[in-house]
Amino acid sequence: MIENVNAEQIEQKATRKTFGFEIVLVLALSLGQSAVYSLLSFADKVTRAPLREQTTSLNNRLSTREFFDFSYQLLDIIFALVPVVLALYLMKRTTGRTIRDIGFDIRKPGKDALLGAGLFLAMGVGTLGVYAAGRALGITTALSAANLGDYWWSVPVLLLSAVRHAVLEEVLMLGFLFTYTRKLKMGPWSIIILSAVIRGSYHLYQGAGPMIGNMLMGVVFGWIYQKYGRVMPLVIAHFLLDAIGFVGYALIGPAIGIGQ
Repeated sequence: MIENVNAEQIEQKATRKTFGFEIVLVLALSLGQSAVYSLLSFADKVTRAPLREQTTSLNNRLSTREFFDFSYQLLDIIFALVPVVLALYLMKRTTGRTIRDIGFDIRKPGKDALLGAGLFLAMGVGTLGVYAAGRALGITTALSAANLGDYWWSVPVLLLSAVRHAVLEEVLMLGFLFTYTRKLKMGPWSIIILSAVIRGSYHLYQGAGPMIGNMLMGVVFGWIYQKYGRVMPLVIAHFLLDAIGFVGYALIGPAIGIGQ
């Protein structure tokens, strides 16, 4: 009997180590890595000049030659999604949960789209407010959200980039992380706060304002996922936020003060 109990304890300990290792592995290859670089970038910026005087450029050119720039952009998007495939594979193998179990599917297109659109509207207004406040307080850099140039493929690539960010962040920060931390017996709000802090940390390179704004968004998204158990509405909301931010930047950014 004692041997059986010890064997069970060893197995449970090994399982916990497996969960922890796979969390670290996936994050180290994706958003955790981004968080480390973001922290270093923030330290570089705050010791260089006041944040209000600096600009953070997103979606930049990767080559001065159009064909190679286009090719690099597509490859960058494709390879950025590999950690998502790895996370889903590990989750299925280790916990038995699939994309269907985390709601990353199209079983409920109407409800997902409606909830996603509603979250987009609410988060969009909040994001602009946090950005404006951050700029006024001098804790946020100016954002230049689209710098690809005037090519025929610029808008499609920006939309694909929005898809990449939406899928990468929501599948990993919600579906994957929530699944694993539940197995580690973390409480609901501990999981939500952990996910929100990680989400905020990899936006710190833009300044303290975007970090705080994304942490708050992470709390809302985490609560929604905890309540409904579906990633897809959050992916839709995130995609709409980035798509409007990236594609609409050149049209309305200067008019509303973004990038200034």
